[in-house]
Amino acid sequence: MAFNHFPHVYQPWDVGSMHMKNRIQYSPIVTNHADYTTGDVNEKLFEFYSGQAKTGAALITVGSTPVDFDRGRDFYACMSATKDEDIHALGSVVREVHRYHCNFSAELTHAGQWAGALLPEGKKAWVPSLVEGWCDDPNKFEEINRDQMDQVIDNLQASIRRCKAAGFDMVMVHMAHGNLFSAFLSTYFNHRTDKYGGSPENRWRYPLEVLEAAREATGGDIPIEIRFQGNEYLEGGTGIEERIEFLKVAQKYIDQVVVSAGTLFGGEAWAVNMPGYYIKPGVNVPVAAAFKEACPDLSISVCGGISTLEQAEEIIATGKADVVAMAKALMADGDYVNKGYRGQEDDIKPCLRCLWCLRNAPQGGHVEGCAVNPTCGWEYRGTKLTPINDWRKAMVIGGGPAGMEATRVLTERGFDVVLYEKLDRLGGRLEEASSLVYKDGFRRYYKYQVRKTMECGARIVLDHEVSPETVRIEDPDVLIIACGGEPIKPPIPGIDNPRVVGVVEVDRKEAETGQQVVVCGAGLSGAECAMSLAMEGKGVTLVDMLPVEDFYKDFDDMDRPMITKNLKDYNVKCIGNVAVQEFNDDGVVIKHEDGTIETLPAETAVTAFGIKPNKNWINVMMQQVPETYVIGDADSTGVIGAAINQAYWTCREI
Repeated sequence: MAFNHFPHVYQPWDVGSMHMKNRIQYSPIVTNHADYTTGDVNEKLFEFYSGQAKTGAALITVGSTPVDFDRGRDFYACMSATKDEDIHALGSVVREVHRYHCNFSAELTHAGQWAGALLPEGKKAWVPSLVEGWCDDPNKFEEINRDQMDQVIDNLQASIRRCKAAGFDMVMVHMAHGNLFSAFLSTYFNHRTDKYGGSPENRWRYPLEVLEAAREATGGDIPIEIRFQGNEYLEGGTGIEERIEFLKVAQKYIDQVVVSAGTLFGGEAWAVNMPGYYIKPGVNVPVAAAFKEACPDLSISVCGGISTLEQAEEIIATGKADVVAMAKALMADGDYVNKGYRGQEDDIKPCLRCLWCLRNAPQGGHVEGCAVNPTCGWEYRGTKLTPINDWRKAMVIGGGPAGMEATRVLTERGFDVVLYEKLDRLGGRLEEASSLVYKDGFRRYYKYQVRKTMECGARIVLDHEVSPETVRIEDPDVLIIACGGEPIKPPIPGIDNPRVVGVVEVDRKEAETGQQVVVCGAGLSGAECAMSLAMEGKGVTLVDMLPVEDFYKDFDDMDRPMITKNLKDYNVKCIGNVAVQEFNDDGVVIKHEDGTIETLPAETAVTAFGIKPNKNWINVMMQQVPETYVIGDADSTGVIGAAINQAYWTCREI
């Protein structure tokens, strides 16, 4: 009798000479764990990829490994394979990964136009063409010439030989997202008039030379994969038909294609490149299926918001791809693939697809915690909790994201824990955040975290509002205040009108709204509520005191373009630089910067003015127990990932 439910996911697969124990690949993302300036392997990088190998994945691909550290980097702290001195340290990582029967590959790249900010003084980024309105500054960019193109190829071959010498099982040539090789393929970025521009065959010429050189460098001993997008999401960019034709020619040099999308350009192109929860999971699967149909002998791997084994099984079982590439899901649970293999998929900690893990990457910082797995990125600090030496009692106030995480961590460390929640259920803001239709990952995590908290061994007291007397009766050694925040209710005339409802009640479907709605407050909750209502077919206006360009500024930079697009596509009217003056039966009265008064017609007004902690109540509670910690929104309002991570690290070190 089979003990797992994903027979296609756990079917072995061969890519050239490389044997994969299952069909899950760790997708190449930028974690910035190498030395900041040299790219040398260090303890941070070593332990991070050791942790990924422990997940049970069959293949790890290290993201953004430049073939030229002067001109080829798009991020700081990316791994180097650019000098012979790298080989020994690279080999140590390979051997560590191999201990877990996992294969190791490197995404070899030349950043091209994206190298701009990282270039040494006096050097320019190499591009196929100076593109008007984008990379057209001759002081920063230069059109690459034939000698320089040969230099890039030489550097690529040298990097491949070093990877081979270090024991890598495969190498990836990065031909996506607008980097140098990708830009040659693109009608958007390649406007050359020589034999490397113009017709498809001319634009393919240099990338094919690169792949031929890569195959020569491997000597056929290890397979080659490429990262390749089916859609650039750029007006005037190349489409899937031409990309299929390129693959038909290129397949003689390569063994596997990892299907991606978009560029690092910004807007929708950037959003689909690293899809958050606003984008449908598996956004690249149709392209992968088209590639597989056109090139059946190529191994096709697909990435793009795929975070469950159920999704992976369906993709592979239906022949849409041979391998599924995940990153964020494997970062959310360090035992992800192993749990699925053992039939323990219900025990997998779900990924929110919130991109909180990558918040520091554009600035060159390394991954510092996943929203639901605070130790991700910090593996070198250790992932095991330290038991306490003596019996101690801990009391946690609040059963939201921070309170549940604190309860679980303290219980696991050996504390005698009691958790108080004033509602009749656990969840707090996590339940609220899970209610919107596109937040499937949040819903899975909400159910997971509530179950894990109820099962952790702590005493759970629901439907009980804590008072100082409650604390005195419990007499804890440690008090954790995780009571969250309260909705801000400014003294605006008419705010108690029955037509005015709170964003939480709307999101939870506890309050009905009319067809015409004005959402007041364009932060995280207000913008998401406006988008959800508009998706239901309602006419929505979103207003705030901030200028429109600063709406939902707390969103991750990778998410903001997509919510902007969604708001536009669903006809949400955004009005900035206005103050709400009054709510009445006609709608919402606003005042513009120039003093103009306007009434926005609305059947329902939604208040989303944010939340704030009840400092007076918290200060009273802090006087009850000498060792007291305030965490989550009770400390500082923010996103769920920040609350969970603060709870974990605070309670880990008590």
